Amino acid sequence: MGRVFAVNIHMTKTLLSIKNLTVDFKTQDGAFRAVDDISFDIPEGKTVALVGESGSGKSVSALSAMQLLPYPRAAHVEKSSITFNGEELIGKPESFMRKIRGSQIGIIFQEPQSALNPLHTIEKQIGEVLKLHQNMSKKQARERVLELMDLVAMPMLKDRLNAYPHELSGGQRQRVMIAMALANDPELLIADEPTTALDVTVQAEILELLQDLKERLNMSLLLITHDLTIVEKMSDYVCVMQKGKIVEQGDSKAIFAKPQHDYTKMLLNAQPSSKVLKAKADAPIVMEGTGIKIHFPKTKNFFGKTTDWVRAVDDIDIVAKKGQTIGVVGESGSGKTTLGMGLLKLTRSQGMIVFQGQDISTLNRKEMLPLREDMQVVFQDPFASLSPRMSVGDIIGEGLKIHRKEASPAERDAMVIEALKDVEMDPETRHRYPHEFSGGQRQRISIARALALKPEFIVLDEPTSALDLSVQAQIVDLLLKLQSEHEISYVFISHDLRVVRAMAHDLIVMKHGKVVESGRAADIFATPKEAYTKALLEAALNLKTA
Repeated sequence: MGRVFAVNIHMTKTLLSIKNLTVDFKTQDGAFRAVDDISFDIPEGKTVALVGESGSGKSVSALSAMQLLPYPRAAHVEKSSITFNGEELIGKPESFMRKIRGSQIGIIFQEPQSALNPLHTIEKQIGEVLKLHQNMSKKQARERVLELMDLVAMPMLKDRLNAYPHELSGGQRQRVMIAMALANDPELLIADEPTTALDVTVQAEILELLQDLKERLNMSLLLITHDLTIVEKMSDYVCVMQKGKIVEQGDSKAIFAKPQHDYTKMLLNAQPSSKVLKAKADAPIVMEGTGIKIHFPKTKNFFGKTTDWVRAVDDIDIVAKKGQTIGVVGESGSGKTTLGMGLLKLTRSQGMIVFQGQDISTLNRKEMLPLREDMQVVFQDPFASLSPRMSVGDIIGEGLKIHRKEASPAERDAMVIEALKDVEMDPETRHRYPHEFSGGQRQRISIARALALKPEFIVLDEPTSALDLSVQAQIVDLLLKLQSEHEISYVFISHDLRVVRAMAHDLIVMKHGKVVESGRAADIFATPKEAYTKALLEAALNLKTA
């Protein structure tokens, strides 16, 4: 499509202009085109969003603006042009770009935990930017750091400037990244997936902060995201990317009101919608937990005796019925995952756990082994939970070797094929390895591994948190189909209330290890009673509470 921003509204000055940008990466199989002839402008004081699924070329486009790609493995095709304040950036020497980066163009990277240096304090990392670009003294840098703490709404960190990144929460680390990016008052801020994997309440705070800073500082913002709810809330203009190309671009309101390209329409329709299966009132109970407590030692006295505990799960009751889903929601650290691991007897707990009518509270590891085939788990990060040294067939078939010893290798292979078909994957993929698949495909493999033994109960721990919205919707549809076909009980742990609303029959809202509110999911989503629940729902951007 042609450029939409060439004539800017109200003759706004163009700050960054990208024309015919094409980026190739050298690979063993030849050149791979990551970005293919894209053009767009970023007007002064406006927000432009680059949206699209993983691998669409969003981050490569943004990093090109700062000349941060791995050159010479990455190369701009000759016709490519990137101008900032009218000056061409492509081909400029590194000495020139160092003056631009952090001073005139700031960037917030996707994962602050890996972007921040674990060996340096917060003050040192922010101060380094100030000393490098403004040659500030230690005293001047400290004063500016204190100002920045106020600017990013973290006055509580003024007394903790000697803290290290691992000592901060995800939201605090993201605010530190924003402070570093704003330290030298840049004209343009690039935010690369600034809220990925953050709790909905923290997401809302970060987005509100970015919007406020943009307006107060008259700053331009390039927002890179796959979350269209963020784009609708934040952006003035949108560029939709697919496979390295911009397939549609223009005014944000116009595109959301009337998208033209089929891919844009697909993205807008991909958000999980309520498709909860009808619950059977007489469904038998599969798993029941009563008075579940999981406490971890916090402090000990001189003699080694524990004097205080972290009450990760504190006296919780939970009932999972056949073919139904319990949603467990809450912010990070609320105890959601710990509860799920406790129900599976993968974490030591107190209280009574009854599975299929049998009290399993006091069973040891050996006694639990025969029951493992009926209770499974799908972890949050499929890449970390799948062994890179094992083929997909071996990964899915690992449990079959333990619980289906009587079956022949051919019979077990047939079971692996059936599990892959259940998750709508080509059975031939069983001969490949995890790194050869996308995030959504790896999650399907994780689900296939859990399904291979035909379990009655599965704990799904944030199974869609790191996936594109379109892939999230596919995984939700898949899980609902499998639940309908096999009458599986799910405990669905998530901080993404949009996904939970699409699946859950019952809902448990957790905070600091305790249940704040519980009941029928539809009732809680419609009329939450507790202030904490209302805050979670309102922070989920597209959910409104009464």
